[in-house]
Amino acid sequence: MGLISLLWGIVSLLWMVLALIPFLGWGNWFLIPFAAIGAIIGAIGMAVTSPGKRGRAKTGLLLNAVVIVVAIFRLSIGGGII
Repeated sequence: MGLISLLWGIVSLLWMVLALIPFLGWGNWFLIPFAAIGAIIGAIGMAVTSPGKRGRAKTGLLLNAVVIVVAIFRLSIGGGII
């Protein structure tokens, strides 16, 4: 689960970089639910993994959370469209 969340977070991060380009900000509307699913997978991975092996799940959860925050901030700056 941790590896899936980490890979999901990397894809979300790449998508976020693309959505930062002007006039492609509408991609954030699709990015936020996508990253939220990755964060949920990371949280489940943290819940079912032993404490010594939670590194990937924590990283995936953190990466997806950062992507969500940046995407929401970008939408608020651009008025939700640009």
